[in-house]
Amino acid sequence: MANHKSALKRSRQSLIRRMRNRTSMTRVKSVVKDVRLAVAEKPAETVTEKLNLAKSVIDKAAKKGVVHKRTASRKISRLSKLANTLAA
Repeated sequence: MANHKSALKRSRQSLIRRMRNRTSMTRVKSVVKDVRLAVAEKPAETVTEKLNLAKSVIDKAAKKGVVHKRTASRKISRLSKLANTLAA
């Protein structure tokens, strides 16, 4: 355990940030899973709705710094590509 006042504060901050990041990452994983399941079930309307929601959630996570911007872009690209296979 940290002994210095500044180290104790840093420890508290890191715990708070970890919980916030964990929440965001769980949300990202959930929406990605929802899109993949929607593609498997194949109702095209719900896929586009879920894809738009996923794009929003992933972009917000990237904006907060939870996910790197290139990782977010790659996830969105792959989900869009998957959704487009359903349309074709």
